[in-house]
Amino acid sequence: MISSRNYQLVADMDRLKSQIKSCDERLSDAVRQNDQAEADRLKQKKDGIVAQLKAKKSEYRKAEGRALRAEINRHKYIYMMLLIPVVYYFIFRYIPLWNAQIAFRDFVSLKRTGITGGKWVGLQNFKTFISSYYFWSLIRNTLMYSFGKLIVSLPLSILLAIAIYECTHKALRKVVQTLSYLPHFLSWVIMYGILLSLLSPSEGILNDIIKLFGGTPKGFLTNTTAFPFIVILSDAWKEIGWSAIIFIAALMGIDGSLFEAAIVEGANSWQRVKYITLPSIKPVIVIVLLMKIGTILDAGFNQLYMLYSPAVYSVGDIIDTWVYRGTIEGKFSLATSAGIFKGVIGMTLLYVSNWASRKFTENSLF
Repeated sequence: MISSRNYQLVADMDRLKSQIKSCDERLSDAVRQNDQAEADRLKQKKDGIVAQLKAKKSEYRKAEGRALRAEINRHKYIYMMLLIPVVYYFIFRYIPLWNAQIAFRDFVSLKRTGITGGKWVGLQNFKTFISSYYFWSLIRNTLMYSFGKLIVSLPLSILLAIAIYECTHKALRKVVQTLSYLPHFLSWVIMYGILLSLLSPSEGILNDIIKLFGGTPKGFLTNTTAFPFIVILSDAWKEIGWSAIIFIAALMGIDGSLFEAAIVEGANSWQRVKYITLPSIKPVIVIVLLMKIGTILDAGFNQLYMLYSPAVYSVGDIIDTWVYRGTIEGKFSLATSAGIFKGVIGMTLLYVSNWASRKFTENSLF
């Protein structure tokens, strides 16, 4: 970024580069005409201009360095706040990468040989994971929950944001927004208690209603057909209010004169949403979608670990829960290889989807 003080230096460097280019052209003509005196004069002139250009570049770098240091000093408290997440990510995200090498070793914790003490086995742990009996069911369940949550939660959070934004009753808007994102702050332990009070075969409210009409109580949380729907819908209930906040912020940035002009032209509410609201927040929708695709294999360990049981392992077991059980059983190398596999797939999906979005929608994350 060029600071305002250094535009003159940039202009001077451009002028000197033009002079060097002109000297090169004239020097070529002099060489073709065998005019040695003119060629020597032009070489000396070019050398002088090159020396001036080097001096200007050095001066420009120093000036930009001073400007950068001044800007950093001006915003030093913001950078100090930024230091906290940087240190967090360095300690908890980058330093542990050293331990990821156990995915390529035959690591046995009981031998107490340390991270580097296990025998190097290359990609053997990855081959074992991919060829295991559970691999395809884990991939299927993980993608089912990830895409299911994405398909349900993203449109609902957009609709909720638009509904709150379009609401003209201020008190109602505040109440709805508060109640919608309040479940986000509840842990899945508490959410499990709420779902249990609703779906329990013996004391659940839903089964009480079924028994009231003469039906047979059902174990929804142990039913392989109902369990996926419970997972996806309970996640939507918990998170759509929180996810809607970013869309509400994007809606607040829309120029109000666009809506006024649309109303004057006779556009109804649906037409204003279709032709103004949705196109205006399209870049935000694309960015949120890309970020979710990047973590598409994170199907929600906390939620599934609290809700599932051996009765629904066939539809409830995902990569994260399998890795957790493998860690508990002491299969650290195999569990780590599964985690790395998930990370590589997520990163690949993020880059591919970002490229496709930039190519076809002209909006991208990076």
